[in-house]
Amino acid sequence: MGMKKDTKEKLEETGKAKLDLGAKIRGYFIAGLLVVVPITITLYFAFFVVTSIDGWVAGLVPAQYNPNNYLPFSIPGLGLIAVFMALVVIGFFAANFFGRFLIRISEYLLDRVPVVKTIYGAIKQIMETVLANQSEAFREAVLLEYPRKGCWSIGFLTGTTSGEVQAVTKDKMINVFVPTTPNPTSGFLLFVPEKDIYRLHMTVEEALKMVVSGGIVTPPDRSPDGEENSIK
Repeated sequence: MGMKKDTKEKLEETGKAKLDLGAKIRGYFIAGLLVVVPITITLYFAFFVVTSIDGWVAGLVPAQYNPNNYLPFSIPGLGLIAVFMALVVIGFFAANFFGRFLIRISEYLLDRVPVVKTIYGAIKQIMETVLANQSEAFREAVLLEYPRKGCWSIGFLTGTTSGEVQAVTKDKMINVFVPTTPNPTSGFLLFVPEKDIYRLHMTVEEALKMVVSGGIVTPPDRSPDGEENSIK
């Protein structure tokens, strides 16, 4: 009986060891995925962007001026550098009197085309809002009840409501952009009473990661010590 008991205990210990080993291997595998997958996707996306821009620029540059035609190998990133330099030059001319004059003429002509003027005006306003240093766009993450009471969503403040929308409402309204998952570039613009939003302590970058990951990536609680962090 004693030998059978010892044998049984040894078998149980062996089984536990195999389970522990399997759990460790699975943990290492998941850890490897968490390291390799983000790096691989990032590098692939960067490579795709660089090669796409290089190919687009190469089609615009005459063959005799393309340095890749005189080298035994192609230099990646030349197109990206060319686009950057072109934007700097355009910005330089746009900042002086002659450049501003040409821009005003171009905008005057575009304003005469019904559909084009709407698209151009919307894109220009978005770019000015996002790139302006004094802009409040996407500077703060908030929590609000949406799409129904008792259901909460993460949103981003894009400014204070003004104009007709604010005039026809009783409360002070705030512009809130609620992104979709996993593509935060699309979403919904909501005009919400300021008293109905809860300002989060997480950064905009942390909130975006949470949205893109579908809640898998959760930032730590950054509430100041002693502050009551609850929605009443």
